[in-house]
Amino acid sequence: MVQRPLGAVREKIFTLMLSDEIKSNPDAAAILAASSEYLADGKIDRGETTLVVPAEHLLAVGQILKTKQEYARLSTVTGVDWYPMEPRFEVVYHLHSLARNARLRVKCKLAGANPEIESLTGIWRSANWYERETFDLFGIRFRNHPDLTRIMMPEDWEGHPLRKDYPVTGPRI
Repeated sequence: MVQRPLGAVREKIFTLMLSDEIKSNPDAAAILAASSEYLADGKIDRGETTLVVPAEHLLAVGQILKTKQEYARLSTVTGVDWYPMEPRFEVVYHLHSLARNARLRVKCKLAGANPEIESLTGIWRSANWYERETFDLFGIRFRNHPDLTRIMMPEDWEGHPLRKDYPVTGPRI
């Protein structure tokens, strides 16, 4: 009996779970060529590609997409709150390749207890204000962000107004 390392088994399982349509997508193929653990899921719906990346691999995938796939522009970062489901949050990145005239959506899922993910400001400078807005409104922290402070709400504001469990009337004093 041949013993395979656990990582090799996990890579094979991840790759088998992806549809053939996603595997043949050039962006997904470039990510899978680096490591099958970099891609958890994906879909193509109405001509729009969405790739789901494990949060711990976001920086590596971001580097691949910028350097190898020519996604020079990060057009937005936002959050989604799926309360009361877990994982509760998604961070959604919209990328644009001017050279290839292609657009891509990348999602990362985060637990509700302490939502935190690496900042992409080192790869795309435009992530700076988008990440601040997502932090301010959803409470998702971006590790290694150069200035993770509120941008929409006053500094003394309590809570994060786009969370589904935030009171409709705002905080009461």
